[in-house]
Amino acid sequence: MPIFKGNGISLCFDQFGARADPPLLLLHGIGCQLVQWPQAFIDSFVQRGMRVICMDNRDVGLSEKLDALGEVDAGALMTAMMSGQQPQAPYALADMANDARALLDHLGIEDAHVLGVSMGGMIAQHLAISHPGRLRSLIPVMSSTGNPALPPPEPEAAAVLVTPPPASDRDSLIGHQHAMWDVIGGPHYRSSSEGMGQLAMAAIDRMVHPAGFARQFAAILADGNRVDRLRQVSTPTLVIHGDADPLVPLAAGEDIAQAIAGAEIEVIPRMGHDLPASLLPTLTARIHRFIKTVEAARPLTADRIRGGLA
Repeated sequence: MPIFKGNGISLCFDQFGARADPPLLLLHGIGCQLVQWPQAFIDSFVQRGMRVICMDNRDVGLSEKLDALGEVDAGALMTAMMSGQQPQAPYALADMANDARALLDHLGIEDAHVLGVSMGGMIAQHLAISHPGRLRSLIPVMSSTGNPALPPPEPEAAAVLVTPPPASDRDSLIGHQHAMWDVIGGPHYRSSSEGMGQLAMAAIDRMVHPAGFARQFAAILADGNRVDRLRQVSTPTLVIHGDADPLVPLAAGEDIAQAIAGAEIEVIPRMGHDLPASLLPTLTARIHRFIKTVEAARPLTADRIRGGLA
């Protein structure tokens, strides 16, 4: 997988599909690597004539680790926030959005459809706020505005996210990841057998870096409320959220849709904080219909014709 220097750090990415097709940039959630996108999810867009690009966010996977910025205690951060203190972070979600913008620059892509899951959806919001010309559309999935008035995560989901594994050997790490995904994936689908939890082994075998997870967590908590800034966003937006998400409740997705004028929202029944295999056809078909509508409103270009999106 290629690595390039952008925004002052080394970033790893991968891409699928024809380079001339309309680009779809995927931004992942906290601690997740690019190998944790279900291949069926990627393939569904490639087969529909899209160029899919994904990246390791800073501090995870094969992208640069920012250990020089110091360690963060994720549990202490959560406790401080719940007591009303303002968390501090070594870097911001806006910095991570600039990493994504640097990737588009590196690839010579003027603008792209940007889909972000969870933290990735927050990063995508920052792109839409600060670099609106780089987005054809904004697709936040199971994400949030950071509005402090929103309902909190279910206690078990919040706890499992910040609880460290019992040991550092491979089996313990995989077991811990499976347990975490099974909780945040919600009650209707077992993530470790049919969701993103299945990809934990591939991620652990590729790279383990708990300190990066903690710094990303700090960036999320320190970012604050984006609602007022989102009211200025005019990028075509589709919000996707499950009605059974124990980590980021449905109200968070509804808050994004309410903040962005003209935004659409698709609520997926029984979906938790996960992309279960059985729901992928529903998800990808809805996202593709939205992208096709956005592309149809753009000037006729070679990539629209080639990708069948005209």
